Amino acid sequence: MELFLMTLVTGIMVGGIYALVALGWVVIYKCSGVLNLAMGEMTLLGAYISWNLYQSGVPFILCVLLTMIIGVILGIVTERIFLDRLIGQPLLSVIMVTVGLSFFYRGTAMFIWGPSTKTFHPPVFPQESIHVGMLSITPVFFWSFLVVIALLIALMAFFKYTRWGLSMQATADDETAALSLGVSVRFVYAASWSIAFITSGIGGALLANINGLNITISHLGLVVLPAVIFGGLNSIPGAIVGGIVIGILENMTGTYVTQFVPGGIKTIAPFIFLVIFMMFRPYGLWGWERIERV
Repeated sequence: MELFLMTLVTGIMVGGIYALVALGWVVIYKCSGVLNLAMGEMTLLGAYISWNLYQSGVPFILCVLLTMIIGVILGIVTERIFLDRLIGQPLLSVIMVTVGLSFFYRGTAMFIWGPSTKTFHPPVFPQESIHVGMLSITPVFFWSFLVVIALLIALMAFFKYTRWGLSMQATADDETAALSLGVSVRFVYAASWSIAFITSGIGGALLANINGLNITISHLGLVVLPAVIFGGLNSIPGAIVGGIVIGILENMTGTYVTQFVPGGIKTIAPFIFLVIFMMFRPYGLWGWERIERV
């Protein structure tokens, strides 16, 4: 029971990081209908920026805030330079541009920081385990989860109570109606990319504290894709629930199944689960069901 509870709690905490990155997928898709295939490389850039700031002597909390500010700038620049001219163009064209962006970001990260694995030194979080009853929680998981919760609450408040957040929701629900009310779609698209940079970058920085930082961080973009589709591509609560579910599933598989089925079953288990789930709910938990009548 102790092993089960520790695996469950760790899965929830890792799932929180997955939820943060999944939120970036959902925000861009919800606002523009684009499946951003550069999400993993955006995660990589954010992780490297945070690491660079920390190694320069900046406190980690300030690193998070500065990474968020830089993420906003990168999101606006990316949308204005690469995607602004594609508004109204076929979605496949935009998706292919995001593929090109993924290679561009990865090459830029390799050119600046190199391929070697880097760690946050000195460690950001305490090294002594946190004991709660029979559970022994690794501090990096615990504190990372608290950071994730704080960011998720802040983002949900942004979407619900601010004028900008409401404008983004209005555009996502009905772009034509939002335009008639004076909402700038160009602003909404730029804001969605900025938020995606923020969530993916902070998620990457937190994951780098757990596993170290190298080019493989970019794989997180695809790892969280089952969480995005499971919750519904256009559902923010679905991204959060999906991230936690996938985190738990991955951890449980690693603890109980790997010993019987070696060879990376932990990595592919979320995708197996997704295939089975999609057979029964192809639109995810809270995804919009599109009905076309001919």
